[in-house]
Amino acid sequence: MAIKATIFKAELTIADMDRNYYTPHTLTLARHPSETDERMMVRLLAFAMYAHEYLAFGKGIASTEEAALWRKDLTGNIDLWIDLGHPDERDMRKACGRASQVVLVCYGGRATNVWWEQNKTSLERLKNLTVINLASESTLALAALAGRNMQFQCTIQDGQIWITDGNNTVQIDPVILNAQTAKY
Repeated sequence: MAIKATIFKAELTIADMDRNYYTPHTLTLARHPSETDERMMVRLLAFAMYAHEYLAFGKGIASTEEAALWRKDLTGNIDLWIDLGHPDERDMRKACGRASQVVLVCYGGRATNVWWEQNKTSLERLKNLTVINLASESTLALAALAGRNMQFQCTIQDGQIWITDGNNTVQIDPVILNAQTAKY
């Protein structure tokens, strides 16, 4: 019998001064058995960075046919496809063909640098792809905040992000490796 996903609940209040977006969200995150706390929290961070009323979590790690997060318009067309980690270049090409904008949020420290050097040339050709790198220290600090019931305040200003649970604050400074589409 297969192990089922673990359900996490998050109350996320976003104050994005860069986009003038100030909205609370009640989110349910299903963590696949093979997903780490770090990846799950990076998904939550990606949601905060691109928050929108139509942004939703996909099957992500359980399916290569769906994004970790995506935003569809009312006709079902994919406006925004957000993926995480270090996917195969072919998967990124496929996502770029399906969506108006594609964002890849990389994490993992040195592994990201190696992956980027191997894939940089082919990924820079994709005109609707943005690649963002998150420092390992930041994503590991986010992972430490993971819990079954979470309450966070997220502030975004001048490209910097702060997430706090009331007791601990994590500062994230995303690094844009490839900017072909709209900024978060």
